[in-house]
Amino acid sequence: MSVRRFVCLLLLVLTAASGCQKKEEKLYYETGRAEAPVKNVPKDILATQQAFVELVKNVNPAVVNISTISKKKLEQPFFEFSPLFDDFFGNRPRYRRERSLGSGFIINPEGYIVTNDHVVRDAESIKVKLSNETVYDGRVVGGDPKSDIAIIKISSKEKLPVAVLGDSDKLQVGQWAIAIGNPFGLDRTVTVGVVSATGRSNMGIEAYEDFIQTDASINPGNSGGPLLNVYGEVIGINTAIVAAGQGIGFAIPINMAKQVITQLITKGRVTRGWLGVSIQPVTEELARQFGLNRPRGVLVSDVMEGSPAARGGIRQGDIILTFAGKEIKDARQLQRVVADTPPGQKVALAVFREGREVTLTITTANADSSAARQARPEGGEVDSFGLMVENLPRELRQRGVTGVVVTDVDEDGVAAEAGIQRGDVVMAVNRKRVANLNEYSRAMSDAAQRGMALLLVRRDDASIYFSLRLR
Repeated sequence: MSVRRFVCLLLLVLTAASGCQKKEEKLYYETGRAEAPVKNVPKDILATQQAFVELVKNVNPAVVNISTISKKKLEQPFFEFSPLFDDFFGNRPRYRRERSLGSGFIINPEGYIVTNDHVVRDAESIKVKLSNETVYDGRVVGGDPKSDIAIIKISSKEKLPVAVLGDSDKLQVGQWAIAIGNPFGLDRTVTVGVVSATGRSNMGIEAYEDFIQTDASINPGNSGGPLLNVYGEVIGINTAIVAAGQGIGFAIPINMAKQVITQLITKGRVTRGWLGVSIQPVTEELARQFGLNRPRGVLVSDVMEGSPAARGGIRQGDIILTFAGKEIKDARQLQRVVADTPPGQKVALAVFREGREVTLTITTANADSSAARQARPEGGEVDSFGLMVENLPRELRQRGVTGVVVTDVDEDGVAAEAGIQRGDVVMAVNRKRVANLNEYSRAMSDAAQRGMALLLVRRDDASIYFSLRLR
């Protein structure tokens, strides 16, 4: 073999060998934590993460998904006014099936579940799905639209997990808040934030408001689900969002809900206390006029004849400072604490009268009694859009006018800004006809949750649309 041929052969062998020994490049990198980008994660962060994991693992089984089917009346905003419409279709109401999703949580092994009233209101069928994917038929035990709380029940042969109710009165702004629910149908979504505020009211969402505000993400479908503290205790019932804002959600404090829950389970309805006074805020000027050192409490502008307030000695011009040992800060708070007091219970309250504090004892009556209904004004307070309305006077109803009449407009509210005036008749809210104060209140409550309302208003002989959007 020639030297030249030998050298060529040797080069080929060496080239092949080097090719076999070439190391393959990695397609991706795995870790056994030794190669992790961050090797020394602070122990407090790991502990916090593990706390959330354990919380969800323990509470998730008690959270349920709720799906409902209800029958809704179809509105005909244009054709219903045409005389030809009835000729073609007949004067018959038409309906459509509507599906909705919500959340809830089991509170005892017998299958009682807490949710929002608006989740199951008017439902013809209710399906409840547990974390193990088992689906049960649910039935409504009782609902309370004023607080937006309802109880439904399922029957199960298996042992049901339960959620533990906490103490919302001990909440502090800045504490952790964890929401679990079914937003947009996304099963068992967990979101984490903080308690942004407590005692939120005047939102125009419910009749009795004392909301926990949180930035833990709450979306449609979360309604009725639990808001939890770091101990996994339920501190609130997720209820509403501000559609125009991010990170602004509201939950009903669980302490406010406990009495409602008890009454709904034991008797299927809620009875509330009644005092029988008309009240107004105490401004700085009023405080000076009445000799109060600073604005506090609520001023009694009128006392209903024969009411618990009248029998207990409350007078026009009294300033209610405390009720049942609780300091009264505003009218909403007084309404809540009176409503939470069982009818027939004796309560001590302090009023400021003629320069000194006077202690009185009153016995609450039932807010649903005939005396309370007769004394209760048809109208209400200015809502979140800046409107106060009442049922139409008889003469307008006799002329075939439907809706509610605007009795007051907050000059700084969005309704005044849009051009709505006193005396206007609101006929429809978000294209849905309203025939009375109750229907208007429900429609405006839904509108407040969305952050906008489209009102159809009658003024003189003209019909005008107004678009209102919460700031």
